[in-house]
Amino acid sequence: MQAIAVGLLIAMAVLFVVSFILQSRFPGWGFVRAASEGGMVGALADWFAVTALFRHPLGIKIPHTNLISQKKDDIGEGLGSFVEENFLAEDVVHDKLSQISGARRAGEWLVERQNAERVSAMVATASLGALAVLDDDDVQELLEVLVRRHVIDPEWSPLLGRAAESFVAGGHHEALLDIAAERLEGWLVEHPDAFDRVVSSRLPSWMPGIVDRFVDHRLHTEAVRFVQSVAVERDHPFRIAMSKFLSDLAGDLQSQERLQGQLEAFKHGVFDSPRIRALAQSTWQTARAAIVEMLEDAESDLRTRMVRAAQDFGLKLQEDATLQYKIDVWVMEVVERLVRTYRHDLANVISETVQRWDAREAAEKIELQVGKDLQFIRINGTVVGSLAGLAIYAMATLVIAPLAGISH
Repeated sequence: MQAIAVGLLIAMAVLFVVSFILQSRFPGWGFVRAASEGGMVGALADWFAVTALFRHPLGIKIPHTNLISQKKDDIGEGLGSFVEENFLAEDVVHDKLSQISGARRAGEWLVERQNAERVSAMVATASLGALAVLDDDDVQELLEVLVRRHVIDPEWSPLLGRAAESFVAGGHHEALLDIAAERLEGWLVEHPDAFDRVVSSRLPSWMPGIVDRFVDHRLHTEAVRFVQSVAVERDHPFRIAMSKFLSDLAGDLQSQERLQGQLEAFKHGVFDSPRIRALAQSTWQTARAAIVEMLEDAESDLRTRMVRAAQDFGLKLQEDATLQYKIDVWVMEVVERLVRTYRHDLANVISETVQRWDAREAAEKIELQVGKDLQFIRINGTVVGSLAGLAIYAMATLVIAPLAGISH
């Protein structure tokens, strides 16, 4: 395009020379001379204007030339202010966000399986990155601090007392007694010899064997009958005694300092045990390895569930207008708050970025982007100048000269 503009200028110059020579003998060439002269003026004027934007014409430091390089910082500040005032204004952001339902569109996008798989892959990649960055010792230390602060340090006795009180009041202990009675009855029926040995070991050694066997059999029978009655009779004295024992224990856990101190000492002894610490460490390492393996495998159950969960959430976003409204309002509030807080900083990013550009390089980049259109300006200037010169000469020759009585 630059070559075409220069070629037109040269053509106008050649026409001017030829017409200037011939116009004295052939008056019609005066029109050509005027047109070519106007074209040269227009071409040179627009060349100067276009060149002055990006550099000094012919290297001569004429005032108000090389504008892009000299005004680069001002352009950056103006661009930043323009973006801040016209794109990041609160009313503009609010109006734009109110016109779209981002939640519904997100739901439509998430329902597509390939998109849900993409989200699942992104979450898996981020999770793997986090697991790779995290140090196992730091994680274990953090977990230990959290567990100690929220689980171990608080007193258990009042909480356990209230839980036991509610448990007994609801009659839930009856089911445990049923299970215990059933299991004990089964063990007694299946292992009478073991029961007999236990009883015989408590009898005097001088007692005859037949008496031992009679006592063993009798006690075994009574034990089985006792367990059966406990399992069947809801108002059995043993059941009543156990209910009373559990109720008293629940009250003691909330009121007796001695029992509370014993429980706290037991709790700290268990959690401070090296074996428990080693178990917690091995548990975390095992869990971490399992999580990494499932996150890396796109066909794993975890990844499949993540994809299904994303699709289900997308479907809910599509169908639940209330949820759409809540999410859209929440997003709008968050974005407006971010814009209100950081819009000036965002505008400064534009200004500072432009200020860091090299002046000559910035001018060259801008010229390359708009250079084709700028050369069209030069071409148009040549054509318009030619037409203007021709029109002026024709007006002077055909109208003004006859009126003034001037001959050519």
